[in-house]
Amino acid sequence: MNRRAYLADMGMGCAGVALGSMLCRDNITRANPVASGQTQPSGTPHHVAKAKSVIWIFLSGGVSQMESFDPKPALNKYAGKSFTDTPFVDPLKSPLFVKHSRDVIGGTRPYPKIFPMQVGYKKCGQSGMEVSDWFPHLARQVDKMAFVRSMYTTDNDHGAEFQMHTGRHQLDEQQPVVGSWISYGLGSLNENLPQFVFLGKYTDIRVKKNMSADYLGPRHTGVELSLDPGNPLPFATREAGLTEIQQREQFRLIEQFDRLAAARYPDDPQVLARIKGYELAFRMQRAMPDALDLGRETASTNKLYGIDDPNTAIYGRRLLAARRLAERGVRFNLVYLSDYGEWDSHNDLKNLHGRSAARVDKPLAGLIQDLERTGLDQETLVVCCTEFGRTPGLETRDAYKMPTGRDHHPHGFTVWFYGAGVQRGVVHGATDEFGFHAVESPHYVTDIHATVLDRMGLDPRRLVIPGRKRLDIDFGDPIRAICS
Repeated sequence: MNRRAYLADMGMGCAGVALGSMLCRDNITRANPVASGQTQPSGTPHHVAKAKSVIWIFLSGGVSQMESFDPKPALNKYAGKSFTDTPFVDPLKSPLFVKHSRDVIGGTRPYPKIFPMQVGYKKCGQSGMEVSDWFPHLARQVDKMAFVRSMYTTDNDHGAEFQMHTGRHQLDEQQPVVGSWISYGLGSLNENLPQFVFLGKYTDIRVKKNMSADYLGPRHTGVELSLDPGNPLPFATREAGLTEIQQREQFRLIEQFDRLAAARYPDDPQVLARIKGYELAFRMQRAMPDALDLGRETASTNKLYGIDDPNTAIYGRRLLAARRLAERGVRFNLVYLSDYGEWDSHNDLKNLHGRSAARVDKPLAGLIQDLERTGLDQETLVVCCTEFGRTPGLETRDAYKMPTGRDHHPHGFTVWFYGAGVQRGVVHGATDEFGFHAVESPHYVTDIHATVLDRMGLDPRRLVIPGRKRLDIDFGDPIRAICS
């Protein structure tokens, strides 16, 4: 370093300390490991897109496939018996049992005693899709939906929640979440709103992993939103006593510092990300309150989502907000329709699952009807998933309570799709007689990612970052059987 450069850098020291403090406060001071010279995609789809936006709905804790959208009458017929006492192949002896069980804690527990279904079911719609009685509202929408009953994952603990979003087991190197890949590949449809948002209980720090852009950088990280229209950005509200003009001047000063740094270090893409981040934060303070003002919706719309009922109101508001954001061009809307781990029914599954289903059934059905009514189903793709299913066998973990629950089950579970780019009234894949293994057209979780990216016009293999290794399984394969 020559003397002039040394003095220039020293002269910027005080300003750098101040700027560093502000950036640290906003949690965006992070080294960018993207290879030098790597340019971001232009935002042009790789092929004709079927969808413009995604509403990704997550039910945390592990929803039982048997008591939702994959009922199994054999559980009732052989209840109380072991799998070896039935005429079917023992699923515990299948090679799939070992293949899809990568233990993190405690070891995989087999639970050989068959546990009967805890709710009835009916064939619904013209498709004859079997749906449990806990989902009467969604049961009336099945001819519009595409179900995949043959999902599997490999983490037998709740790290599978993050695996659902990154595609990687928690014991492996992590990857950017699917929402960040869409943000990175396509960019924005609305410069006043983020490309990737999160609607849920934003105070739960564990959920932040599902918004991480990892090596793609903070520009593509999910932005947490509050449903309070007066304070929709809980981490970017103007400080008390700071006027809009003063904040604008503050951001302008930060931008000047950043552009000086960009001139000195032109190969650092992080600087441009900071500039754009502050610009977006300022614009969002005006655009976001309008986007999240649910009071602008009609009473009939609020009723459709169950917002008029205290039991369903909180989840109805989240889904209605997601519809309004998708309508305004937000690319990826991650909606938690549960508290963290809410569906984790190790005991008392009948009451716990029944309660949670009652909280989400009407809002989910309302979203489908609202998207269809507004025509947004032609450009918005809905995905509803959970991290894994529940065991067909009876769990006996808690000796102090009646053992009436099911444990974590990575071997086979169900997800569903609706909207742009997917067929209607389709049931794809199957688990065995007990709902244990995905035996027909099995799909690992990254096949969901590949399907979503494909419907958005993206080829994940064309989004690879030099120097960042991705495994073949990370890319997945689109589930063509449900694609339109």
